[in-house]
Amino acid sequence: IYPGTFDPITRGHLHIIKRASRMVDHLIIAVAENDRKKPLFDVAERRAMVEEDIAGLDERAANITVETFDDLLIH
Repeated sequence: IYPGTFDPITRGHLHIIKRASRMVDHLIIAVAENDRKKPLFDVAERRAMVEEDIAGLDERAANITVETFDDLLIH
């Protein structure tokens, strides 16, 4: 699981996603709602941006899912 606000997703995030996707069978990118950080984009927009950016990762994109959460990550 790679959690974060991804507001917006950056090249650094994508670099970590690429590296992590080679190390695990399935990678979950968990986009945090976290209104306390006053994000520029709402959680649906951030999720869509992440999904769009990972679509370009070729075959690795099939092993990645994007989820949103608004509670503790452990839940």
